[in-house]
Amino acid sequence: MPLSRLSECLACHAELHVCRMCRFYDLHKPESCAEERADPPKDKQRANFCDYFEPRANAFQPSDMSAADRAKAELDKLFGK
Repeated sequence: MPLSRLSECLACHAELHVCRMCRFYDLHKPESCAEERADPPKDKQRANFCDYFEPRANAFQPSDMSAADRAKAELDKLFGK
């Protein structure tokens, strides 16, 4: 599933093409990136142009969403809003 650089979460509008959402994101590696060829940006929470970006399954777990907000987000996702 390709994510464009401008992709956002449907529920909270957080940017999705960010280092912290990538499968190569690793705090134990230099520059927090396990991909040796990548040139990681300094801000790991902002959208970037990394060609090696691969979204990690279940990378984003919103902590401040209530059950009602999660249900609404699922309905919006289901009905394409």
